[in-house]
Amino acid sequence: MPDTYITIPDKKGSINISDDVIATIAVTAVSEVSGIIAFSSVAAAELSELIGKKPTTKGVRVTFEGEIVNVDINVMARFGENITLLGEKAQQAVVNAVSSMTGLTPVVNVHVAGIAFDK
Repeated sequence: MPDTYITIPDKKGSINISDDVIATIAVTAVSEVSGIIAFSSVAAAELSELIGKKPTTKGVRVTFEGEIVNVDINVMARFGENITLLGEKAQQAVVNAVSSMTGLTPVVNVHVAGIAFDK
């Protein structure tokens, strides 16, 4: 199944950026946010894999609606962290990384799916 791309028109043609590229940028950015322990799997992504659709980057889903890039991130937070502040840091990290690497400004939704305790 082909990748999904966002197309940016250019004077010389077009620039096409895969959803997988944006997902990888998002994963890298969120991985650097202190207090986020892990990515949580997305049930819909797991179901898609079972029925033969392209797997997504674990815990991240990227969709395009016209010129809008939507990034949904599912994470686990460290116990004791301020979850709202953690979500804001993750959002800003993804916006900064995607914007600087692609010139696009994504809409980022952070879903804190659970809490992890230190061992």
